Amino acid sequence: MAELPPLMRDQRKTDADNLRLLAIFHFVVAGLAVVGLGFLFLHYALMQTVFSNPEIWKNQKGGGPPPEQFIAIFKWFYLFFGAVLLAGGIGNLISGVFMRKKKNRMFSLVVAGINCVQFPFGTVLGVFTFVVLLRNSVREIYEA
Repeated sequence: MAELPPLMRDQRKTDADNLRLLAIFHFVVAGLAVVGLGFLFLHYALMQTVFSNPEIWKNQKGGGPPPEQFIAIFKWFYLFFGAVLLAGGIGNLISGVFMRKKKNRMFSLVVAGINCVQFPFGTVLGVFTFVVLLRNSVREIYEA
């Protein structure tokens, strides 16, 4: 019985499909950043309510609520992480748009590196983005 020749797959189609999926997943991670901003805002509102309500603190042995400096430090914490979420969301959104247009490959690689820090979804997305964008065939698509 004669063996059949191996099927040839079209690498251009595979690369286009991979880029399309990566763009969608970048949009999803940008949406998760918006959800994270909403959670951060709700957490801030809850903590502000708890720390500024004297009724909660009147039966404590230590006295009243924590000092004002404690609340001020938390405001900077919320601002910092809000800015990180906002920058990550905007970066992923722009990277997804660039991937659809097959432009600015280096920008998408930088965003992928930043995503690797955002465990677990960003890490997976960043690694797969590196795997796809560092292929020679994808590099040729971006240069065309």
